[in-house]
Amino acid sequence: MYRERASQVPDAVLWWTTSPGPAAGERRVLPDGCMDVIWADGTLLVAGPDTAAHVVDDRPGARYVGLRFGPGTGPMIFGVPAHELRDQRVPLADLWPGAEARRLTERAAEAADAVDDMVDDAAARLGTVLEEAAARRLGAAPRRVDTALVGAVVEGVRAGLPVARIAADAGVGERRLHRRCLDAFGYGPRTLGRILRMNRAVDLAREGTPPAMVAAVTGYADQAHLSREVRALTGVTLGALIR
Repeated sequence: MYRERASQVPDAVLWWTTSPGPAAGERRVLPDGCMDVIWADGTLLVAGPDTAAHVVDDRPGARYVGLRFGPGTGPMIFGVPAHELRDQRVPLADLWPGAEARRLTERAAEAADAVDDMVDDAAARLGTVLEEAAARRLGAAPRRVDTALVGAVVEGVRAGLPVARIAADAGVGERRLHRRCLDAFGYGPRTLGRILRMNRAVDLAREGTPPAMVAAVTGYADQAHLSREVRALTGVTLGALIR
């Protein structure tokens, strides 16, 4: 079962899950403009921003605890522009100094020791370890990302504003805005807008909203447009996805 809660780290969510036994198998992780640090059965990984659904082939009983950082926050934690990790899963040790990565791996292993299932108390222990490390990195990080600009871009694309309008409101040119978005999100504002809109549509569909209404509410031209975008970004139909 998947669970999550708000993190003590600003603009982050702590999540945890254990893959079911016989039902484990292919699972789709939807793109969301975010980056994660993930403890996966003893291994610490970084998930970069995805441009399409990432397919995970779970083994039965696989355990995961992760911190999901909102758009623009991950680069300050990991120390690299988001576009360098786009559509990738890399060991944390490839990004952080070796000694720092080893200490965090050892602390995470101690927190998870003798845990048979990823129950809430185990997730809380592991989550605290990840949160403390992320908070230290965030506090010491040079301000690689313009947080005000990030917020303006996210708000603008969610409102469906043209990129030219978002750039003008932010006081930068479109090309400069695009470069800053690559650093913060891993891709440009148009791609970010497509991804955030698709996620909102999927959320509404999972709540039982009819597809035609989902398309109208989220700004798609029609239901066919919604269907094409969902398939392009996830690899499956909206119906298959919400099932």
